[in-house]
Amino acid sequence: MQVTNKLSPFFENLNFEREDNTMVINFGPQHPSAHGQLRLVLELDGELVVKALPDIGYLHRGIEKMAENMTYNEFLPTTDRLDYIASTSNNYAYALSVEKLIGLDVPRRAKVIRTMLLELNRIISHLFFVATHALDVGAMSVFLYAFREREFAMDLMEDYCGARLTHSAVRIGGVPLDLPHDWIDNLIKFCQKIPKDIKMYEDLLTENRIWKMRLEDVGTISAEEAMSWGCSGVMLRGSGVNYDIRKEEPYELYGELDFDIPVSNSCDSLGRYRLYMEEMRQSVRILEQLILMYPKTEQKLMAHAPQYISAPKEEIMTQNYALMQHFVLVTQGMRPPKGEVYIPTESPKGELGFYIKSEGEPYAYRLKCRAPSFYHTGLLQKLLIGTYIADVVTIIGTTNIVFGEVDR
Repeated sequence: MQVTNKLSPFFENLNFEREDNTMVINFGPQHPSAHGQLRLVLELDGELVVKALPDIGYLHRGIEKMAENMTYNEFLPTTDRLDYIASTSNNYAYALSVEKLIGLDVPRRAKVIRTMLLELNRIISHLFFVATHALDVGAMSVFLYAFREREFAMDLMEDYCGARLTHSAVRIGGVPLDLPHDWIDNLIKFCQKIPKDIKMYEDLLTENRIWKMRLEDVGTISAEEAMSWGCSGVMLRGSGVNYDIRKEEPYELYGELDFDIPVSNSCDSLGRYRLYMEEMRQSVRILEQLILMYPKTEQKLMAHAPQYISAPKEEIMTQNYALMQHFVLVTQGMRPPKGEVYIPTESPKGELGFYIKSEGEPYAYRLKCRAPSFYHTGLLQKLLIGTYIADVVTIIGTTNIVFGEVDR
């Protein structure tokens, strides 16, 4: 049998041919630190990575094509399955895109509730990052503590929408429910508790010499490279670029809120870790302002647009015309005007946006999701070169990728 140094034709076409003194290994797609179904083909010279190729598609479900065969309202729960660590962020980004397409203005109380859910979701996502990243590097205690606090935040989400992971807590045109009794009181208690917990994580990690050795000057990416590779969120701000869509293109109530955008110039994994910790504090700051806004709003939760949005339940149960409109919207779907729209939002992982092209039909002619994890996965082929195999797990963790939104 003839032995060759070449890989399969797929990788041969990508000019991935190893030298005689190197070794090619597969990292994933079943590796526990691959953060989903990531397969990395690594070429090693000893323990040094000289070439890296992310191979994706193991979780592909054709979500964008599904959107083109479902009515606009039917597709909204499917967005939960993109970044399933921060489901409400996906629900909201999609709903906002459809609202801009049909020209809807959402009631103020719905905006307050949606912004609350978005920032609570950001804390849930960041706690998950801190927990799993610490576990990848070897800090077991922080994993347990961070998941404990994440459970309290998920309790709040469950009290509102009944779900802990796939929320579907946002609707096109507003929100389905007002906040339950005592929900604000429980949120206040959470906002009072979480800053102390964040400080505890930092006391355990930030000055820990093992943690610093594993993260400092590891996964370094300059501002120019970050922008060139399409990075966003913490991956971009961790390289010294002060860019946050909540500030640059404010949506919902972010233009009225007072909060800071933390930026790090260290360009390494340690700097990005610090940004995640500070962003949780800023989310608490936003939530405290929203708590004060909530009682001052009217009780209306959904926009009034009969041709696109069903009437309130009271009208459906008492008015024949409202019932007929509801029946048509449920069975046939809304028909937005012809046009196209792309709306970016700042999800916990970066720029999440939906492009929708409408031909006036109940189904989108084309839907495209711009997911941050997709770009950060592609960056690995540059970021891993010149690092050691022991640092690969750290670098994958610091990109905070989720494969639900990579393999769409």
